[in-house]
Amino acid sequence: VQLQASGGGLVQAGGFLRLSCAASGLTFSNYGMGWFRQAPGKEREFVATINWNGVSTIYADSVKGRFTISRDFTKNTVYLQMNSLKPEDTAVYYCARVRLPVGTMNKELYDYWGQGTLVTVSS
Repeated sequence: VQLQASGGGLVQAGGFLRLSCAASGLTFSNYGMGWFRQAPGKEREFVATINWNGVSTIYADSVKGRFTISRDFTKNTVYLQMNSLKPEDTAVYYCARVRLPVGTMNKELYDYWGQGTLVTVSS
């Protein structure tokens, strides 16, 4: 059972990155998925979530209009397109599976977590 996050790196403010999260060994298509992030010295916070069929999404206010979550059922992968990046977006980004078909901001409803990928935005 694995969620493999990738795509992190160092980027200048105003730039963009696309994170990927590939699922293996677990059912992907019937569950919501989400992205969270954790900056140094801070708690893990919600970023974005998508429901089982990709129709419904929710974003944190801090990323709304800049980030887009999507999913590809043929590749068992969920993506986070991050545009207009800011230094405050610097964090380790984690993908996770909701144990329900819905998307949710509630960390307690996520049952599998990836290992994280580091995003660093320089000013």
